[in-house]
Amino acid sequence: MLRRAGLLLHPASLPGRFGLGDIGSEADRFLAWMREAGLSLWQVLPLGPCGYGDSPYGSASAFAGNRYLVSPDRLAEEEWLDAAELDAAEGFVAAPPAALRDRLLDAAWERFRDRAPAGRRADFEAFRRDPAQAGWLEDWALFTALKAEHGGRPWTAWPAPLARRDAGALAEARSRLADPSAKEEFVQFLFFRQWDALRRRASALGISIFGDMPIYVAHDSADVWAHPGLFDLDEAGEPVSVSGVPPDYFSATGQRWGSPLYRWDRCREEGWSWWIERFRANLRLADLVRIDHFRGFAGFWAIPASEPTAIAGTWRPGPGRELFEAAQAAIGGLPFVAEDLGVITADVVALRDGLGFPGMRVLQFGFDADDSPHLPHRHVRNSVVYTGTHDNDTAAGWFENASEEERRRALDYTGSDGRDFAWSLLRTALASVAETAIAPLQDVLGLGSEARLNTPGEASGNWRWQAPPGAFSLELAGRLRRLCALTGRAR
Repeated sequence: MLRRAGLLLHPASLPGRFGLGDIGSEADRFLAWMREAGLSLWQVLPLGPCGYGDSPYGSASAFAGNRYLVSPDRLAEEEWLDAAELDAAEGFVAAPPAALRDRLLDAAWERFRDRAPAGRRADFEAFRRDPAQAGWLEDWALFTALKAEHGGRPWTAWPAPLARRDAGALAEARSRLADPSAKEEFVQFLFFRQWDALRRRASALGISIFGDMPIYVAHDSADVWAHPGLFDLDEAGEPVSVSGVPPDYFSATGQRWGSPLYRWDRCREEGWSWWIERFRANLRLADLVRIDHFRGFAGFWAIPASEPTAIAGTWRPGPGRELFEAAQAAIGGLPFVAEDLGVITADVVALRDGLGFPGMRVLQFGFDADDSPHLPHRHVRNSVVYTGTHDNDTAAGWFENASEEERRRALDYTGSDGRDFAWSLLRTALASVAETAIAPLQDVLGLGSEARLNTPGEASGNWRWQAPPGAFSLELAGRLRRLCALTGRAR
């Protein structure tokens, strides 16, 4: 049995001098610190362009990388930028982080476009021709250029020939928008060049990247625009039915997520090719991938798009094993983790276990009742245990805000006196029989609710937390390594 431990930290939450973290030098320092701490897994959130409310789970592309994770410092090292440009951007501290990054990316593109040497142009052209980008890069670049040209309006509000992808209209748009499209292709070149280098450095340190793939994509995305037949849309391109979950103990009206649902019959007819390429793209980014809302592959809640809540939805069957078996035949092994939280039925368990995917256990969910399946004495080896996830409060914040009964159970179970509850919960997770244990960095730092990353159902104020400078001390690494060693997880 391979016992291992890791941290959950999105690159944007690293320290950074341009308003958010990125995949440059701070990421390197974090990897080196992880090795000192005996950790072997770095779990990130989805790495695509963020959607509404800066959420990485509502991306406008299932394949593209997030332009704002590109490191300006790395661009300076490669001479796409100069030090004066970095200093000038850093001086605009009142500007939104995205605006600062856009200024720098624009400057890098202009330098490349106007005077890049032949060797670097050849590298860029090789990236554009690479089969890994063949199915999405051109569509994504044109989508971003058209969206900017139309003031950010959704693709269904564009002129009809563009919305329905008339061949003549697309050809004219590609010619008219050649420069902004090429700029976006260049940005993707930079992202994947930097990310691939980061993965190599992580591998050299014995650290694997643990990625995350949402099941659904945003309606206003390059994927839905380019492949409308794979989604449940009407003739105008608007969703007929949308995603969500039914009413339950936590919500009397359920959750209406609003993403368009898949036409699984059409996905099957085209040999699952879009899904296979999507799986392949995620495995290019990571060594291990969490599949968000895994239960949707067994059965999903379909809500009429006209309904304001999830109440009127119905259950429909998902693709089940057939999709994953087709992907396995095309790709090989599928190192996936099933996000199986919430109300999980027997068909979901059968699908997860039949495919051999580990499930998830979250300790914060374990203290609302005795003998909860989320408590370590109920864990199984083929699972991933978390102190909390990106959607939870921090461990310290949870303890402070929990009910008296939950606090009593938590103290009794962990043996804590409550003074350093986050580390008591971390110790409990590491001691689990689960092969993999993950904690958000906030819990290792013992931070409270002020460091919470996301509150589901709240449209603003999420995804903004950054680790403070100096968070990665050798003293903290030593404390963590000792605990990993005691529980058989140190690397």
